[in-house]
Amino acid sequence: MQGKKDYQEKLFASFQLSERIPKNNFYRRLKGAIDLGFLYPLTKGYYGGSGQKSIDPIVFFKLCLVGYLENVIGDRRLIDHCSMRLDILYFIGYDIDEELPWHSTISRTRQLFPESVFEETFTKVLALCVEKGMVSGHTQAIDSAPVKANASMDTLELKVPEADLDEHLRKVRAISIMDKEVPHRKSKDDKSDRGQRSISASEKELNAIKGRNKKWAKDQDQRPGAGNKGSKYTSNKTHYSPTDPDARISVKPGKARKLNYLSQLSVDTANHVITDIRAYHADGKDNQQLPDIIKRLQRRLWQQGLVFENCVADTGYSSGENYAFLERRNLKSFIPPHGTYKGGPDGFIYNRAQDHYVCPQGKVIPFTKVFLDSRAKTKKKEYRARKHVCTDCPLRSSCLGKSAQEKKFSVTYYREEYERNNTRVNGPQGGYMKGKRQSTVEPVFGTLTQFMGLRKINTIGLKQANKVMHLAAIAYNLKKYLKFEQKLVKSGAGRLGLMAFVENSFECLFSAFTRHQKLASHL
Repeated sequence: MQGKKDYQEKLFASFQLSERIPKNNFYRRLKGAIDLGFLYPLTKGYYGGSGQKSIDPIVFFKLCLVGYLENVIGDRRLIDHCSMRLDILYFIGYDIDEELPWHSTISRTRQLFPESVFEETFTKVLALCVEKGMVSGHTQAIDSAPVKANASMDTLELKVPEADLDEHLRKVRAISIMDKEVPHRKSKDDKSDRGQRSISASEKELNAIKGRNKKWAKDQDQRPGAGNKGSKYTSNKTHYSPTDPDARISVKPGKARKLNYLSQLSVDTANHVITDIRAYHADGKDNQQLPDIIKRLQRRLWQQGLVFENCVADTGYSSGENYAFLERRNLKSFIPPHGTYKGGPDGFIYNRAQDHYVCPQGKVIPFTKVFLDSRAKTKKKEYRARKHVCTDCPLRSSCLGKSAQEKKFSVTYYREEYERNNTRVNGPQGGYMKGKRQSTVEPVFGTLTQFMGLRKINTIGLKQANKVMHLAAIAYNLKKYLKFEQKLVKSGAGRLGLMAFVENSFECLFSAFTRHQKLASHL
């Protein structure tokens, strides 16, 4: 007989949310796995003693974690999403007839708590992973990736007063066809300070920008997409974002120019657990930020009782200063040197004891001075031969060129540190570490940006961006934590195998002892 369902809403109903959530549900297991009670004393100082009650700090953090676990980055969308999910309501401690917090409450609470609260929460979750045996500590892979800021390239402003705009355009930029066709979007509110709006480029840098813009304007007018504001040549030296002054223009090969933040990430190679994450300005270089990363990372691992031994990173972190810094910290670096590095001119032999080079003709090129390279901002050593040494040399024309009178060249001050690092990188362990880095930190970045809400920073400012990155890393580590825990509970094969081995060994020993006793009684 065909059935037909008639729905009539009941006036009274008996309903318990906990009975409707399956035992193996992710959020049910997550609720039982973590205890965020430490947030109450940690955040108490940021509230007043009277007035209306705020959102529960634990509810706030759980809502934020749900956003990154579900890849929902908008606060308004997040509240709508949570209201439709019974398991999420159970996780955050709300019943089906309770009204969720207003979406703006999440934004205001995120701004209320300082970065230290988010970093402390990240450290607590990392401690859970350490206790579970997921973190080895000895080898850390470090990498960076740009994350899109919450600002548009169309709102960029030139770093000049309004009265000098036309004159500056004539001096610095080449006006192309698209400059006349594309309208400029005025930002609603300029959040930058006076220093941000002033030109930071020197006269030499401005001339270089002018030359690049002339070539850019000539080439781009006929290219597809030339009408886009982002296709114009822009520089952090001459432009700023009034919407988000901390965002910086950056570009990757094959990608469009965007306003970004830079995420610096450290991952433990044992089980791909994130051990450190932080937001930086996107116009900074990786090798400039490595010391700050290492200090913070080494301190955090030491607090967890772990020993940090190997630092693995790509060429962007290479510099003599960094190699020396890592050695002072008793760390082994596995960082390929930059392609421009040379231990000296080709065919020249270095004498370490007397600190000089010997040319192919057997002439000594002595050390003369230490200086700071104004362009690269690195220490270098200069080696220079006397004029009479090269006068009658048969290789003079090919070695010195047309105008030089004596052989002169510079080498990095940290040559020995470079060579020790290169020995490790080019050895068998170096190849293994390179594979570890590529299979560890790069997939983690892909997961964060594509599936865990880090494709865009939905806040304004560097401090807020740092909070967002910590929340994404916390969500990632908790997901790894539950998977690791479930894997151990599921398999149990190792424990069963060990118990069988112990029982079998005990039986063998007992039988051997029995035979020995029988033999002794016969004798």
